[in-house]
Amino acid sequence: MPRVDSALRLSLHPVLDRRAVVNGAWWPYSHDAAAELPDLIAAVDQRLRRTTLLVGVHRNAWRRIPHRLPARGRTVRVGWFRHADPHVIVLFFASDQPVTLLIIPPDTAAGPAEAALELTARNTADLSDEAIFALAHLPSDPALRATADGMACWESEGGSASPEGRLP
Repeated sequence: MPRVDSALRLSLHPVLDRRAVVNGAWWPYSHDAAAELPDLIAAVDQRLRRTTLLVGVHRNAWRRIPHRLPARGRTVRVGWFRHADPHVIVLFFASDQPVTLLIIPPDTAAGPAEAALELTARNTADLSDEAIFALAHLPSDPALRATADGMACWESEGGSASPEGRLP
């Protein structure tokens, strides 16, 4: 059964589908990755009974992106994408497929944000992230558009120290 965790503002579809663009959604309270990611990692680990090893974020969508985060007796690496969809975050595990979550901007009004959380808890295999934004009446932030080539590129071992272009 699809579930939305209202305290963490997280939804995950109970059956991960490789065809789906996203496996759920997350509505963080801020753009501060160092403050937001630990609770997300703990919740996803618990809900899916997996161990997150690496988190991939779009570097312009977050502030204070750490290279590594402590999590339940281990360290989780955080990689920064330069050319990927800024509306998603990807959690990687040792042996299972990654989980991709739609990021609902922190300053989004409650109604559209909750609609997006509910929508992504259901089957979204045929929907793009832009379609989910439109169906939930979420504004798409033009400042966070992916580059035209759409290619993902890791900054070496956890990102760039350069803060240019990040959100305040």
